[in-house]
Amino acid sequence: MGGNCWTHTGPYEPDLAAAFRRAQEEQLSEDDHGFPGRTVEELWQDPEWHEYIFTGGTGTVLDQPELIDATDQSNDGPYMRPLTDEEIRAFAPGGRPTFAEWDGALDAERLEFPGRAQGRCTVLYADGEPTHMGYWGVTAD
Repeated sequence: MGGNCWTHTGPYEPDLAAAFRRAQEEQLSEDDHGFPGRTVEELWQDPEWHEYIFTGGTGTVLDQPELIDATDQSNDGPYMRPLTDEEIRAFAPGGRPTFAEWDGALDAERLEFPGRAQGRCTVLYADGEPTHMGYWGVTAD
């Protein structure tokens, strides 16, 4: 099987790791994927969750256990990595991408989807102010 691409937006927080965790918590509250009553941290300690993620996944921010540094170029997932300033300016020259710029760059393939079991994220802006996070990735299967 090949990995499936997905996109998601979530709430913005200055601490990107906190924003990522909040997006995960919101996603988990919408759909527990058959693992009721657990936190994201508890899920990632469960071998059955690992099996679920690596043989299909959720196609959401739940597919990555952690946010790594933007400069970490590791190819071993699963993880979520913010874009570097250079990567952002490659599709949004002003350095403050709007939802439309982000979505359009993904559609036009000016912004690539990462490898399997990986995700990327960037801050999205409206009227020059950060408002949301844009997340995208590929399932591990």
